[in-house]
Amino acid sequence: MAKHRFFNMYLTTTISVALVLFLVGIECVVLISANDLIRQVKENVALTLVINDNAEPDELQRIDNLLTIAPFAREHKFISKDEALREHIEYLGEDPVSFLGFNPLQASYEVFLAADYAQSDSIAAIEQTLSVFPSVSRIVYQKDVVSMLDSNVSIFSIALLGAALLLLFIAVALIVNTIRLHVYSKRFLINTMKLVGATPHVIKAPIVRRNVLMGLLAGLLALALLAAAIAYVRYSFGLNLMMLTWQNIAVVSCVVLLTGILITLLASVFAANHYIRMRTDDLYYV
Repeated sequence: MAKHRFFNMYLTTTISVALVLFLVGIECVVLISANDLIRQVKENVALTLVINDNAEPDELQRIDNLLTIAPFAREHKFISKDEALREHIEYLGEDPVSFLGFNPLQASYEVFLAADYAQSDSIAAIEQTLSVFPSVSRIVYQKDVVSMLDSNVSIFSIALLGAALLLLFIAVALIVNTIRLHVYSKRFLINTMKLVGATPHVIKAPIVRRNVLMGLLAGLLALALLAAAIAYVRYSFGLNLMMLTWQNIAVVSCVVLLTGILITLLASVFAANHYIRMRTDDLYYV
């Protein structure tokens, strides 16, 4: 009967810790998803280098070589006058050559920026670098979008990080209290071992080992719940909560497992020390 009760208590504690670690996993997924979303938005910022009609092929080649090796250019492509005309006809359904008698469109380079360079000060420096080419008549980009990113991304990131830290604090407090209650149920066993001469290390070792194992099992259970939740949201609602790269999966797994192991380790050590230092008479009043 005692073994059955102990198993039920151990199972209940493991599930409780797993649910809290599931919350930690959700925090990680939200943070990673927000970071991926911000990066995708920044990587869609593009500069258009409008090229003069009298541009020399050698200078165009130098521009192309620069964009190939430049760290700010994630991707670039050259759009000739003829390609620009075809795209104009395709999108607007009118041919300016038919009433102007010539192609008024200019060739251009479409340069998609790396995420780290999609901000106003970096783009200003990029404009200065590219403006030295005489063939570049002007550089066009969506200044309102860049300004919005500059003003809102930092605020959004700080607010999201603050909310995540608050939720993490709550999660840690819940796990610590759960472990303390688990150790509390063994306070008289701890006292008995102390009375027969067991050292603090001998008393704490099985408690810490059992709770760390419980933290590991709870972490694995939390990861299984998290995987099931992500799969359900993805296939039922078509939402990608997180880019499932090996790097992202490894980060979430490490955070959940290490949180479960470290917090249960520290909480069990502190709780065991607390009851080891208590006198026998005091155990009846806690």
